[in-house]
Amino acid sequence: MERTPEPELMNDPAQARAYAAADFSEPHSRFVGLFAERCGAVPPGGRVLDLGCGPADISIRFARAHPRVEVHGLDGAAAMLREGERLLTEAGLAHRVRLVHGVLPDCRPPAPPYDALISNSLLHHLPEPQTLWEALHRWGRPGAAVFVMDLLRPASRQEAQRLVERYAADEPEILRRDFFHSLLAAWRPAEVREQLRPAGPSGEAPPRASAARGDGGGGSC
Repeated sequence: MERTPEPELMNDPAQARAYAAADFSEPHSRFVGLFAERCGAVPPGGRVLDLGCGPADISIRFARAHPRVEVHGLDGAAAMLREGERLLTEAGLAHRVRLVHGVLPDCRPPAPPYDALISNSLLHHLPEPQTLWEALHRWGRPGAAVFVMDLLRPASRQEAQRLVERYAADEPEILRRDFFHSLLAAWRPAEVREQLRPAGPSGEAPPRASAARGDGGGGSC
């Protein structure tokens, strides 16, 4: 099945509220746990950049798991960030997690270079995926940990629909719709490897990195 792109930004307030209210505790806790397994601990006092942070659920979970680091979340959807600010206040973490509005590639995070850079389910939204890999290269310290997770495009639309029914049967229709379209827009491992084939913009090797599929599998890249 050929890839079908979807909109880059998720600025619908109803959409943002649905994502903020959804229970992503299992996959998002898994994301934080896999980072620790693959990349180890972030140095005390270090800074972490969460690209495509949405309503900040992973940013919050990461800050809780690493209590001596500062987390900066970057997202292009103002509606998502408004929900994230509310959740940050409820979590009591506004002093350690900072959310910033910005759209790749025409943005800059608050305090590069970062000790670790993370991203969950952003890659399939981007019209030009290289903007993510270049941003990770540009904003990480030498030797920075990089951890990216995204969905894996299935073989057919029918298989995508079966995955929606299996994993999101009880979710609101807006989340079911978005999950289906995200599966159609996701990349396959060979395509990601091809994206990573170029070195950095200056010809240097990219930062130490680990990547994982949204189905829980993954491998170093």
